[in-house]
Amino acid sequence: MSLQAPVTVLQHPVVARDLTILRDRETGISQFRAAMHRISTILAYTALMDLPLRSRPIETPVRETEGFDINTEIIVVPILRAGLSLVDAILNFVPEAKVGHLGMYRDEKTHQPVDYYSKLPSEIQDGLVLLVDPMLATGGSADDAITFLKEKGAHQIRFISLISAPEGLERIRKHHPEVSLITASIDEKLNDNAFIVPGLGDAGDRYFGTL
Repeated sequence: MSLQAPVTVLQHPVVARDLTILRDRETGISQFRAAMHRISTILAYTALMDLPLRSRPIETPVRETEGFDINTEIIVVPILRAGLSLVDAILNFVPEAKVGHLGMYRDEKTHQPVDYYSKLPSEIQDGLVLLVDPMLATGGSADDAITFLKEKGAHQIRFISLISAPEGLERIRKHHPEVSLITASIDEKLNDNAFIVPGLGDAGDRYFGTL
């Protein structure tokens, strides 16, 4: 039986400030995007802290010394479309990372995820997969996506979210206990429409301006 991987919740004053900006219904699209980028950078930094390294000799202008390269493939997989808002921050740290895509939407009546598109790089079987989606609500989309990635051969998966509901965390911990979770906030609960409370509304609509 797998030991449960950790849930990491960001503790940072910039995150607290930017979450307030994101939650405020009066925040405009440019301010929303800027705050999202700042928090996603801290999320990416946290998710990449323990990457394996391999050493190699290099020549500085002064003498030879030891340098390092990242010793694993990094594959970023956003759950479309809101997950795209978190991708650039990871690529800023690891420009050589591969990017796959998983298309899912939530059925408005059943609140269950529906798959409609997938495109993944071949390195998914050997690399570290960072699955990203701003909102972990019921956990249905994340659960479905993680199962799909495992079926495609992924062995190392980390899930990165901006805001998580306890119900979604519980579902992922139950079905995929080996998957590490990194989030900026664990909110109170889900409401009757399966939206996170207090949340920030629909992250994709607010980020892309499709309200």
